[in-house]
Amino acid sequence: MFANTQAPAPAHPAQRFFVDLGDDIGTGRWWRGMASLVIMLAIAFLIASSPASLPARAAPALQSAQLGSLTAIRVAPLSKGGQTGMKVSATALVKPLKETPERPRIELVAELGAVDSFSGALRRAGVSMSDIAEATSLVQDHADISRLQPGTTFDLVLGRRTDRTQPRPLEELAFRAAFDLKIEIARNASRDLFVRPVPIRIDDTPLRVSGLVGDSLYKSARTAGLPSRVVANFIKVLSPRVNFQRNVYASDEFDVVVAHKRAETGETQTGELLYARLDGQGKDLEIAAWEKDGKTQYFLADGKGVKEGMSLSPVRGARTSSGFGMRRHPVLKRTRMHKGIDYAARSGTPIEATAAGTVIFAGRNGGYGNQVRIRHRNGIVTSYSHMRGFADGIGRGTSVSQGQKIGYVGSTGMSTGPHLHYEVHVAGRAVNPRSQKLPTGVELTGSELRAFQTELARLRGISPVGNKDEAGADIEVVNGP
Repeated sequence: MFANTQAPAPAHPAQRFFVDLGDDIGTGRWWRGMASLVIMLAIAFLIASSPASLPARAAPALQSAQLGSLTAIRVAPLSKGGQTGMKVSATALVKPLKETPERPRIELVAELGAVDSFSGALRRAGVSMSDIAEATSLVQDHADISRLQPGTTFDLVLGRRTDRTQPRPLEELAFRAAFDLKIEIARNASRDLFVRPVPIRIDDTPLRVSGLVGDSLYKSARTAGLPSRVVANFIKVLSPRVNFQRNVYASDEFDVVVAHKRAETGETQTGELLYARLDGQGKDLEIAAWEKDGKTQYFLADGKGVKEGMSLSPVRGARTSSGFGMRRHPVLKRTRMHKGIDYAARSGTPIEATAAGTVIFAGRNGGYGNQVRIRHRNGIVTSYSHMRGFADGIGRGTSVSQGQKIGYVGSTGMSTGPHLHYEVHVAGRAVNPRSQKLPTGVELTGSELRAFQTELARLRGISPVGNKDEAGADIEVVNGP
């Protein structure tokens, strides 16, 4: 007979202690497991909500003397209550000082204010008037202190004084007197002040920036690194030849060269516009700066001035009260030829020359009242009448530029109210200023033109230095302000 080899049957599921709540849901066994879970959770909640207190020994409260000892030795800044040792009472060996000792020298910095002077800044820092006078005398041999810019800082060292009633003596003084010069003052072995100028090497290579106009010429040029005043001047200079609202496109290229200085100490200065070019959409406009008659002006490559013709009005924002032609005279009460244009404006409003030229008359002229007459190129003469007065420096023989102030609106002579009577004469005959374009621009000729074109070629050859910006413009990376 064979033995029964069948494995014993497993225990009934109800006999197992652990219950899987995922099986046999709803059976008696399942409800028994659920009840066990609820009971265990309740026991755990009761234990957590009322923990048993553990025995511990509380530290005794510190007395005032003990707290003071801890304060004296704790690690903390002196300004927050830290001390370097225990406080003890004075003994017989301690003797009071007659006066508090002074520091042997004081180092400080003074700054030149917006409305300030060299002596005023030093005086506020505590320098004596005698030392200020001596320092001023020493500095004036090397620099013009009246041209110091607001914000200039003075590094000072004041020495020990012999008496509290006296100011401290000036031991050292150092400041930037100019972009290329530093001044140092100190005392020698004989206790006399002496000055030492320290020249600063300057790299004056012009800065070139070029790129695409993009959405805005102003934004693109500013992004490329040009100061706002240079960009504004660039647009202003080209305005007589370019309509920036209609004739400039995103694909146009701009090229600008500006005066630029870099000191060996790292500071930089950006000067005025030297060269500008705008190219694209069938236009190629190129200009360069040139000094003529003591003033910086801008000319095209052929030597003609950028500004051509006359300004539209000699009084900005004025209203035209009477035009050119026949009219009934308001004073004479009869019809006669009105040989100019009247601009009504408040008395004292500035009057500007409509073109560059030379003053040939400035004074009283009968019914015209106070009058200025200016001779321009090509036999053109302009006159400005009924003026209240003349601008400073305006007289016979004075050279004026377009837009220069020559006088003020008034009501002198035969006039019924403040206004400017403006006339233009060509070959001695009065013409309507608004009826034709008069060639009054400045032009370079002869040797001056050749010198200008040599300078123009030099400016064209300046290479951009540095990196490219996001718009593809060449920019120079500089340090400092």
